[in-house]
Parts: sequence; structure tokens; C-alpha cells
Amino acid sequence: MGATVTDPLVGRLVDGRYEVVSRIARGGMATVYLAIDRRLDRDVALKVMHAHLAEGTSGAAFVARFRREARAAARLTHPGLVAVLDQGVDGDMSYLTMEHVDGSTLRRHLEEQGTLTVGAALRMLEQVLDALAAAHRTDLVHRDIKPENVLIASDARVKVADFGLARAVTEVTSTTTGTVLGTVAYLAPELISRGVSDTRTDVYACGILLYEMLTGRQPYTGETPIQVAFQHVNNDVPAPSELVAWLPAEVDELVTALAARDPEDRPVHASAALALVRRTRESLDEATLDRRADVAPAPALPHDDDSDTGDALLGALTPDDSMTARIQPVPAGGTVALPIGAGVQPGAASTPAAGGRRWLRWGVPAAVLALLATVGTWWFLTLGPGAYTTVPALTGSTESEAVEILDAAGLGADPREAFDDTAKPGTVFATDPGEGEKVRKDGAVSFTISLGPDLVAVPEGLVGAMQADAAAALEAADLVPEYAEGDHYSDEAPSGMVLAASSEPSAQVNRGSSVVLTISDGPEPLSFFSVVGLTAESAATELEAAGLVVATAPAFSDTVAKGRVISQSPEGGATGHRGDTVTLTVSDGPEPVVVPDVFGLQYEKAKETLEAAGFKVARENVLGGLFGTVREQSVAKGEMAPKGTTITLKVV
Repeated sequence: MGATVTDPLVGRLVDGRYEVVSRIARGGMATVYLAIDRRLDRDVALKVMHAHLAEGTSGAAFVARFRREARAAARLTHPGLVAVLDQGVDGDMSYLTMEHVDGSTLRRHLEEQGTLTVGAALRMLEQVLDALAAAHRTDLVHRDIKPENVLIASDARVKVADFGLARAVTEVTSTTTGTVLGTVAYLAPELISRGVSDTRTDVYACGILLYEMLTGRQPYTGETPIQVAFQHVNNDVPAPSELVAWLPAEVDELVTALAARDPEDRPVHASAALALVRRTRESLDEATLDRRADVAPAPALPHDDDSDTGDALLGALTPDDSMTARIQPVPAGGTVALPIGAGVQPGAASTPAAGGRRWLRWGVPAAVLALLATVGTWWFLTLGPGAYTTVPALTGSTESEAVEILDAAGLGADPREAFDDTAKPGTVFATDPGEGEKVRKDGAVSFTISLGPDLVAVPEGLVGAMQADAAAALEAADLVPEYAEGDHYSDEAPSGMVLAASSEPSAQVNRGSSVVLTISDGPEPLSFFSVVGLTAESAATELEAAGLVVATAPAFSDTVAKGRVISQSPEGGATGHRGDTVTLTVSDGPEPVVVPDVFGLQYEKAKETLEAAGFKVARENVLGGLFGTVREQSVAKGEMAPKGTTITLKVV
């Protein structure tokens, strides 16, 4: 929707998230870039507010108001509204990110074609009003409806852009400088003369928008913004049929109803205006709806290639401009700063045709001279020292005391309440504007009364609960769970159980504060050591001292002495945790076997038989043992004896 130009922000990563690809548009209030949201991997439109808006006394007020308006706009969900996705600050740069709409603007469309058919103009306005209705239902006013803020996507969808920025700037400038910022061709009379607006202000701009779509021209023109503003305040919008004779009376009535000078004569909001537009369209025949005014496209006013948003601060009549009476051309969609009510107070309506042109021809010089004659007084009372006072000291006072102090200073009071950790309950701890700052004499000061600390109770039962349950309980109490660093081993508490909490149950702590939970890591890890070969008693003593549980299992062994450890499980060198069980296999000595009967056998045969059964054999000769026959064995046949036992044979 604009040309890419050299810009120092191109290629930069804003707020660690938005990679700026190219510049789309630049205006007096902001510059719009195409950027990539690296977190969500999508294209977005990044709108960066110009630094001058955040400078000076009103800078902080603008940033605060802009953030509030951005949050309000972000809550709007409607297919006809450009979605506000995010807002933030990166250094001294305030920005918001919006849905990126690939397409063009209604302004560019009118520059190329001149006008729309009656049906297309009404359908376009219906889509704009339908989107505005969603905002008006939440009491959100756009304040800057113009062709530059009506986007036409490549798939023909129509979207309204720029909620929040114009409102934030207008509120700050009207409060601190006595000026109203807006696009002069579409400014409602009440916004010019009194600096006030509501949903009917948007309806007025939509009436001007319809006039321009039908005729290819704006109803009021002039060489300076003050001339155009004068006509808004003092003239009724001319019927579009004065330029396009074949337009029916129904269309004239619709335009004049939407753009009535008196807000009371307009539809009260976009929904009411939408119903009126639809009734008008239904009353027209197809031939009329398909007809388009034969008007050549108006030559586009000079502007940068990248100014499609149309909010360039051109043709602005600032106090300095009025002092020197400079004359500058008014751009079709340019934003201007007008002194509220200066030289444009309502008067008797003039005839919108020849009478209006006569005024433009002969009345402008007189108006300029009158403006020069009164500008000193106007400047002193609306911009100079006479327009302002300072916010008195209110901190520490009660609400009634603060109201009394402000009343004595001629200022209105806007009390609010908020929690504060340090201020005494019932006393003022903050003001907007701040104490000592400038405020218009007819203005009001918001002040905040302390409700004391915002306390909540720490939930019961955190200790002994599992981590996920404890965290959920804290979050439900508007507290933030945090976790103690380091290892926290426990032989009794399983991994994930809360061992301790930094705050006692039912203790009163600040809402949003942190409660530190100590979470069990379970038993401490260790490496098993070997106790093989030790006596069962010694092995058990050493293992239990290391926090291990000992179990024993007996087993026969021909090689390990009875009562000593044959093996262990887990083995030495393996890893585990305190509280694990180590099973020891303890020797019961050799396995007992049945003693064979060798009585009457020759010694050699008897020896062979006993040794085969696992016994040792000793010989004792009787009478010389001449015959070699076994007559007696030291362990009787059939008895059980451990392998390796020595059996003595008496041989005769």
C-alpha cells in the first residue's frame, strides 16, 4: 500500500520481536512499516508514533492515553476493523502492531476513478458503518474517519483502520494546547468549535465521506484550514445534487442527515446511520444504483509516495501560523491542528451555493484580519499563561480535602481508587496531571486514593502437595509460584512434592507477589559400594549407614565361609538413591549331603565312593588292616553331613 523507502528503522528488530521489512506510509502522527512477527511468524503492520508526540509536558499524557486507547481498540473484534494485535515501548519509541491488510485505500481508489457508483458508494458506507457500530457499542469513537483510513483489501474486503491514535492525540492536544487535531475536510462542527465529540462525530465524517464518493469532491474547500473549518461550523453541507444533478432526493436527504450541523439532527450512532443507509439503498432503482457521476478524478495533491495513510501534518494552522497569517494549501486527507473555537464560532447559516462562494471570495480577507486582531487575546487565553494553572499538592490529603483544594483552584476533581503498598489508606498518592504540572483552568485533575496494600491469603496445604497442585492453588489466589534453587533431596518425600513454602499458610501477602516453593528431588543419588566377603553383620552396618535398606538371602557355598557375603544386588559401582534396597547373599557354608554306606567295601572302593559324594576320607587300620575291608565309618550311613567333611574309615 505504499512505496518502500530508505528508513533507519528498516532492518531493525523492534522490542526483540518485530523485524522491520519496509516502510509503508508516513504521516504527521506515525510511520507505518511492514514487519514480521518473529514469535508468531506472520506479517504485521507496525505503527511507530513520532517522537514529538511523546515530548514535553504532554508527552507522558499522550503515551498513557495512547496505550489506553490501543488496549480498548484491541478488544474490538469485527471483520471490518483492522485488528490491533499488540502495543508497547522500545526505548523512547511507542508502537502498536496491527493486522497487515494487503491492498489499497479508498483515497487511492478515488484518485484513480474520481467517483463510485451510487450502489458502490452506499455499499462502501454500509461496511464502514457496520464496523463503526461495533466500536460505538463499546463507546469507542474513531474521530478520524476519512478515505485514507478506509482500507480495501486485495480480496475486496473493506476495513477501517487507526482506532485509538487520533483520539489519544486529540484528547492530549485539546487539554494542553487548546487545539484539536484532525482531518479538516471531515471534522464535525462540535469538534471544531468546542473540542467535544461522540459517536455522532463519526457519523458526520461518514456523511462527508459519502458526499465525496458520490461527487468526487469534498463539500468545503479553502486555501487554509481555518476557511474550511469556518464553513463546517457555519454552513449546512450542500446537497450532492448541486454538483450531480441527476442524484435523487433520497440521496440528498441521506447526506444532509448524516452530515447535519447540529449533532441532535444526526443519527445517534453508526447502527442508526447504517439502518438509514440501507433504507435509502432499498428505495432506489437498479438504474440509479448502477449510475456514476461523470467526474474526472481530482488531481492528487503532492505528497510523498509513502503517505497513503493521509495523516501527514500538512496545512496545519498552529498558533505560530496564525500570528503570521501564512496561507497553505489544504490536502485532501491531511491532518491539521486547529485552535478550538478560534474564529470559527457558529453563526447564521449561509446559503451553501452562491452565498458560500461569495463568502469565500470577500469574507476570507476580513476573517483573516479579524483573526489577526484578536489572536493575541486568543493566544493568551487559550495557549498562553492565561489558559493554565498548576496542579496543587494533593499527596497525603483525604478525598474531601483534595476536592476542596481543587475547587479552590477552580479545577474539577476526578477521584479514583487503587491499591498501593506504601500510601496510607484513604489518602491521595497520585495525580494526573502530576503535581506542579500545567493544567487548563477549566480542566479537571484525576487523583487516586489509596486502598492500602492489595492483600490476599496464602493458600493452606501447600507443603505436602505435589508441585502442579500447589502452583494452581497459588495462581488461583493471584499469587506467583517461584521455586527454590539447588537440590532438595528427601528420603521420605517423593520427587515433585512441596517440602516448604516461603510464606506461612493463611498469611496476608501482596496480590501478585511470589511464594517460593521448595520442591523435593526425591532421595539423593549415590553409587553402591561392594560389601562382598564381609560378614553379614558388618556389611549391613555399612550399608545402613549410607541410607540403604538391607535384605539378606542365604545360599550354600563351598568356597565362602558361613556367615559371609557371597554377592550383592545391585553390585558395587552401580548407581541408585538413598533408601534403595541392597540384597545380600550370605553363605550358609557347604551344602549338606547324605553319607553313603561303605561298610564291608574294600578301602579303595569306599574312599572312591565317599570322595565322589564330596567328602574327605581318612584311614584307620585295625590289626594292621591286612584284609583292607571297611568295618566302621565315623559318620553313619544315611546321615547328612556338609560336603568336605572328613569321614574316618576303620579298615581290618
